[in-house]
Amino acid sequence: MTGAPGASRYGTPRDPVGGARWDVRRLAGPNRLWGSNGVTFGPDGRLYVAQFLAGVISAVDLASGEVDTVVPAGGPIQSPDDLAFGPDGSLYVTDLVPGRVWRRSPEGEYALVADDVVLPNGIAVVGDRLFVNEMRPGGRLLELFPTGGAPVVLADDLAMGNAMQLGPDGCLYYPHMLSGEVFRVPVDGGGPELVAEDVDNPVAVRFDPAGDLLVLSMGAAGVVTRVSGWGAGERSVVPSGIVGLDNAAFDGEGRMYVSSYASGGIAELRPDGRSREIVPRGLDGPFGVTVDLGGRVHLGDHYRLASVEDEGAVTTRELLPFTHGLTCDARGLLHLTSEFGELRTHDPATGSSRTRVEGLDAPVGLAARADGAVLVAESGRGRVVVIDERDTVAVLVAGLERPVDVAVDGRGHCYVTDEATGVLHRVDDGVAVPVAEGLDLPQGLAVRGDDLLVVEVGRRRLIAVDPDTGEVAVEVADLAVGAPPGSARTPPALAAAGMPGVPRPFAGLAVGPDGAVYLAANGEGGVLKLVAR
Repeated sequence: MTGAPGASRYGTPRDPVGGARWDVRRLAGPNRLWGSNGVTFGPDGRLYVAQFLAGVISAVDLASGEVDTVVPAGGPIQSPDDLAFGPDGSLYVTDLVPGRVWRRSPEGEYALVADDVVLPNGIAVVGDRLFVNEMRPGGRLLELFPTGGAPVVLADDLAMGNAMQLGPDGCLYYPHMLSGEVFRVPVDGGGPELVAEDVDNPVAVRFDPAGDLLVLSMGAAGVVTRVSGWGAGERSVVPSGIVGLDNAAFDGEGRMYVSSYASGGIAELRPDGRSREIVPRGLDGPFGVTVDLGGRVHLGDHYRLASVEDEGAVTTRELLPFTHGLTCDARGLLHLTSEFGELRTHDPATGSSRTRVEGLDAPVGLAARADGAVLVAESGRGRVVVIDERDTVAVLVAGLERPVDVAVDGRGHCYVTDEATGVLHRVDDGVAVPVAEGLDLPQGLAVRGDDLLVVEVGRRRLIAVDPDTGEVAVEVADLAVGAPPGSARTPPALAAAGMPGVPRPFAGLAVGPDGAVYLAANGEGGVLKLVAR
């Protein structure tokens, strides 16, 4: 194993064991945060970070960059998105997908504040009062009462609310993500008022110590829009270069710290757009992985299409939300699945994308066939479908339980992993024929020479399967794939209130033109490269 692992969200860094056949190295190193969403300073001076994808809340020591888990996965909070502290040290959390708002006492006890808020996201504590808004079209901004009482609606018809803050004028300021607007509403009654329009992808509203309104953008340029006079004065726009900003908090010295839903990490962001990393950014997944004919490694990273270079640098190619499985065809086109039902094709040469099929049920892995068709493992319907160049969908095989990846060998045979039954199948004339059984959560699948390579997530290993005999050989063990040990988590819903929820993990696998193997080490947020000795 080469390359220092560093700290990992998987817990104690672990080095894969490659045996005599493989040299194994980390092409992209571990990521300590599974995305970083809401941030706020706690009474102890640390920056608390909600990790929506992981179901985890961490605390970051800004001096050392050390990350401690405060709320682990597997507890009552499933998908924390934003958070705020009350005057007594209680932590209030919006749990987006199940539609709940929680209070965590200073002693670590949980109490449910509300369970009937639809996609709760932005949260603000004003004295002993608690306010929450909803991230959906037609959403509401509510005052909630932790000691009991019906919610009070301050504003409705929000075009997807998000991070909000009390302004110096006593009003709550909040974004409309869909319409590019910022509104404010008095906390003691009165209608909402438009403050700013034509704002670049607003995701969070914050006030700096001087009282200027700052609006963070969720776009690729990481724009921060500054408007003086509580939104009525001059406007300036500064790009930060941090893709997918999500939230911000100011320390006692007026320094601004920002999070990124797209790549995690925490950075200090200066007014001129320069930044300083506190917790390095990385991969939110990764999910699928593929290699183009030039050897470039592409990754499906949920919110984006990313690539990674041999020196380990991760680059966002496009913000393509909900990208999971992907494959590259002989023309260099990338075919992408969204676990929320789409097949898309992306041309890296032009940056253009088009949606080809909608309404698939939880599609995950896919493979490009020599005739230009794309095979897709449609997990939710238990089948593999073929999508030709005219975007016609046909069923190749049905009756599987939860297929997650497909591959085609040099003879044109199709293979599919079924993680629910633990079987690797070959598809013969529309019939699924078992090749290897008794596998534990087989996911990523690739063909290398005469071998079928499978990521066996349940046993945290890469195996090679002989397609003719079904004989299994362990290639690499102790992989950081799947949920970290001891962090069992009830999977949140894939969709909620017509909006995307939390994706299922998927450890993808690919073979490059030179025979190197690339594995999505989604437990730690890295990519492994295996080179035959």
